[in-house]
Amino acid sequence: MRKVKLQVQVSADFYMGGPNGEMDWMHFPWSDDFSAYTQHLTDSVDTIILGRNLAEGFIPAWASGPPEETQESIDFMNNTPKVVISKSLTESPWENATVAADLVPTVNELKARDGKDIIVYGGSTLVQDMIANGLIDDLYLFVNPTAIGSGLPVFPKTGGNRPLTRVEAVPFECGVTAFHYQPKQA
Repeated sequence: MRKVKLQVQVSADFYMGGPNGEMDWMHFPWSDDFSAYTQHLTDSVDTIILGRNLAEGFIPAWASGPPEETQESIDFMNNTPKVVISKSLTESPWENATVAADLVPTVNELKARDGKDIIVYGGSTLVQDMIANGLIDDLYLFVNPTAIGSGLPVFPKTGGNRPLTRVEAVPFECGVTAFHYQPKQA
């Protein structure tokens, strides 16, 4: 069975965006060791899951071929099939993307397919819903050396503990640290 991997940039106080989704706290430029780590993660997947809000900016931004990105990264982002989770869209306005409304059955069906693993990039509502429903197998939290005080949390407020096992913690030359966790099995 394929794994679902969450890859998300977070602030030092574990917000994945400012109160209005701001990302101006992210630490750039990324170092070669950081790029190699994310490339290794990207090489292990063949499907991307996004929430509608993120997809509306993410898909067109990659389609325009951002100049700061390598052609290999641009090709991966544009050519990899995407599933956009949305209750408001009924069909995809984007190439190489499908829309699904029902999160749990959609993700479980994707996990049951043959192929490489699946990566989730966000947004916050989608990530929290996936964590709350136990759909994430690996969490890759890229902690940026900036605290923002408030914003969009990664983890849902469920009133209970969510035990995780640390797989690794990798500091990069650019100041970002990757924390790879897996949910503890009951």
